[in-house]
Amino acid sequence: MVRRGTHDGLQPAPPGGPIQGPAAAALFRLIQLALLPVGAAGYLWALPRLLLYSRRTGVSATLLASLYTRFMQHRLGTRADEPASRLMMVMPNVSRTGFGLVACPTIAGHRATGYVPRVYRYPYEGEAPLSHQDSARTSFFDAALRRHLPGVDQLVILGAGFDTRAFRLAGAEHVRCFEVDKPRTQALKLGMLNRAGLPTQQASYVAADLRAEDWWNKLVAAGFDPDRPAFFLWEAVTMYLDRGSVESTLGRIAGAAPGSVVSFDYFAAQTLASRSPYMRYARAATAFAGEPLDFGIDNTPPARDRAVEFLRPFGLAVEEHRNFGKETRRRCAAAGFVTAVVGQAG
Repeated sequence: MVRRGTHDGLQPAPPGGPIQGPAAAALFRLIQLALLPVGAAGYLWALPRLLLYSRRTGVSATLLASLYTRFMQHRLGTRADEPASRLMMVMPNVSRTGFGLVACPTIAGHRATGYVPRVYRYPYEGEAPLSHQDSARTSFFDAALRRHLPGVDQLVILGAGFDTRAFRLAGAEHVRCFEVDKPRTQALKLGMLNRAGLPTQQASYVAADLRAEDWWNKLVAAGFDPDRPAFFLWEAVTMYLDRGSVESTLGRIAGAAPGSVVSFDYFAAQTLASRSPYMRYARAATAFAGEPLDFGIDNTPPARDRAVEFLRPFGLAVEEHRNFGKETRRRCAAAGFVTAVVGQAG
C-alpha cells in the first residue's frame, strides 16, 4: 500500500522549548516576513533558468511545481518522500542556490517554531484554494490510489514527470507500475534517477506524447494487459493539453477493463479565461515554457454535475469530485479533482 506521511503538522520542539498554538504561527509569520526579500530574490534567480532550460530542451517546466511541493513536505515532515528530495538535489534545470533561497523563509521559520504552514499540511477542513492545489491534489490522488489498489494490479501514471509513487508501493507488490511521458522528459528523469542513486526498475517507462502519439499501443507493447483492471493516474496534465487530446485519452481509458479507475485534476474553463493578475502571469509563464494552459471544464455550479456530464459520454462514472477553491451559487470553483470508474456510467 502507498505509504502515508503524517498530516498534523506536529514537529519536534525547537531548541529552547516548544512554541505552540497561535504563538508559534505568529512567530513563524514574522520570520517569513523578515526573510521575504531573500525568498523573492531566490525566485527571481531560479525562475528564468527553469523557463529557459525548458524552452531550449523541450523538457517540461511545470513538472517541477509538484516535485518542489513534495520536496518541501518531506523536509517539513508532513509527507515522507525521500526519492523526491534526492531528485530535487540533482535536477539540471534547478538552481539549488535559487531554490534554497526560495525555501529559506519557510525552513527558517519552521526550525525556529516547529510550525508548518497550512499549504504543506493538507488535508485540513474546508476546501483547498487554488494556491494549495499542488499539495491538495497529491493527497487526493494518494487517497484514491489507496482505496483502489486492492482491486487492481496495474498502475499507469500518465504524464508522469518526476512522480515517485513507484517507490512507495510497499505492501502492493502485486501492482505493476507504468509511467508514460514525452521522450525528452522521460530521458531526463531516468538520468536523474541514476544521478540520485535511485533504481530505475521500479516502473516500466513508456516514451509517448499524449498529444501526438498512440500511447495506448505503446503501453500494451510495454507489457500492459488491457483485459485486467488498472488505475490511471493523471496528475497536473489535462490543463496543458488541447481538448482533443484530453477526450482521446479519456476514450482510451474508457476502453480499459471494467473496474478500471482514472483520477485526474483540471482547471475550470472560467479560470483559464480569467483576467486576474495571477492568471495573466500563469498563462504568460507557461506559454513561454512551451506548455500553454489550454483545456478546462465548465465549472458552472455545481461543479460535480458538470464533471458528471463531461465524463458520461465516455462511459466513466464519477466516484469522487472535490473542488479547489470555494464554490457558491454564483461563483464557480477554480479547479477540481475527479476519480471515475470504467464501465459503471448510467
